[in-house]
Amino acid sequence: MTDRGDVHVLAIADSDSYLKWSAGLLEGLPAGWSAELVVVRTPIAPSATQMRGAVAGARVQDGLPRLLSVRELRRVLRRSRPDVVLLACTGPVVDVLAADIRAVSRPRPVLMTGLPGISVPATEKAWTYRGPVDLFVVHSSRELADFRDIGAQVGVTGSVALATLPFLPTPATCTQPNQRDTDPATEESTARRRVVFATQAKVPVERSEREEVLRALADLAVQRPDLDVVVKLRARAHEQQTHRERHHYETLWDDLAAAGDVPADAVRFVDGSMREHLANAAGFVTVSSTAALEAIAQDIPVIVLSDFGVNAEMINVVFEDSGALGTLEDLRDAAFRTPDPQWSAANYFHPHTENDWADSLRKLVAHARSGPLPDRPAPLDAPTHRPARRRARLRLTVPPTALRTIGRLRRRVRKLRG
Repeated sequence: MTDRGDVHVLAIADSDSYLKWSAGLLEGLPAGWSAELVVVRTPIAPSATQMRGAVAGARVQDGLPRLLSVRELRRVLRRSRPDVVLLACTGPVVDVLAADIRAVSRPRPVLMTGLPGISVPATEKAWTYRGPVDLFVVHSSRELADFRDIGAQVGVTGSVALATLPFLPTPATCTQPNQRDTDPATEESTARRRVVFATQAKVPVERSEREEVLRALADLAVQRPDLDVVVKLRARAHEQQTHRERHHYETLWDDLAAAGDVPADAVRFVDGSMREHLANAAGFVTVSSTAALEAIAQDIPVIVLSDFGVNAEMINVVFEDSGALGTLEDLRDAAFRTPDPQWSAANYFHPHTENDWADSLRKLVAHARSGPLPDRPAPLDAPTHRPARRRARLRLTVPPTALRTIGRLRRRVRKLRG
């Protein structure tokens, strides 16, 4: 944490992806501002290993962030009286914490939030949970237009501002023509022999689909022993993450290897910082992951797998017309792609000069110091949303171990009744 300056920002994260995003976003605060980054304890709070990977290289954070209960968080808010609170959390947690901050902080600080990766298509649900905030940060001109339109429809009064995704420090120029068959063997540097597959917790959904991906990776490794094929995990099987992963890739691999379907040592499974693993990458593949943008930013050819569909459910609709879509057969052939320059400009690789989030935040802080900030309507204040709010608050106030025990008991009761 930096020494407290004229303006102090308290960032609150609740999961691995939001922690990584907030640590990066804080790097772009105006000069002289100070920041503190903490993690609120929920069932999806990151492990120490995940925290270490998320804040790796972040100048605003010395060591691991503190893990706080919601009660401890309230004490921090009262003691530090931040000028800005960055709610880097999942939607239900943003909704609950925003209500708490309004209750304990008079005058209240500027409330800022955002989404940690690809947010196409923009959804009403994302804005609804974040209705009480003053500033909603997005990461492409496409997202900016869509979330402004949705905000007007929902009736929220906070503003939307643009930032470059914080883990894309150097936007890719993408000046070279599309390459349908970019092979890692053509890389000039002999050190760049790694092919990185980035997992995504939510998709693909089916176990059989995930096994298809693993078999294709194994085939690539066998056919190309010169390549180092790795699966970059968001979390180990015992760790929590932003979204629940029903079929963990490492567990599936162990099952396939035990059955003799894949060579046990063909593929390596790694965790930690994506930036470090991409440093030696000659190719990148994913079904749907924001890490694809990290690879593009470093001019690493990519494949976004289209075998399981290209749609909102697969969280990959943003890659339509990008030139980055490919198949499992392309993966087996190491036929990676370079995205289309026009697509890149509209999707996350806009000029830094278009970013206005810091200026918008500076104006909000000035407003707060000259007089009270406006009360923002909370779309979830309606009685129909009270049960969902109670559940969200329960996840913040009851220890995660107790919640997991309650969940197991409920599942057993349902099974017995069924």
